[in-house]
Amino acid sequence: MGRVKRGVGCSVKGCSKPAVRSVSVERAKAAGLDVEGRRAYLCEKHYKEFKRRRKKERLVEKWRFKPF
Repeated sequence: MGRVKRGVGCSVKGCSKPAVRSVSVERAKAAGLDVEGRRAYLCEKHYKEFKRRRKKERLVEKWRFKPF
C-alpha cells in the first residue's frame, strides 16, 4: 500500500486536499508548482495543472529523441 492510498495530502503549498498521484519534485518544480520534499503528492486539481504544463516539455523531448 502506497502513501497515496493511505491518504497523504497534496504537497502544493496552500492545498490540503487528498493526493491522487505522485511525481518527482524536479518535474513538479519544472512545471511551475510550489512543492518541497522527495516526492510531490498532487491532488486532482494540481495533477491536471501539472499535466497541462508538462505537455509542451514532453513534445520537445519527443522531437529531440526522434530517430530519423
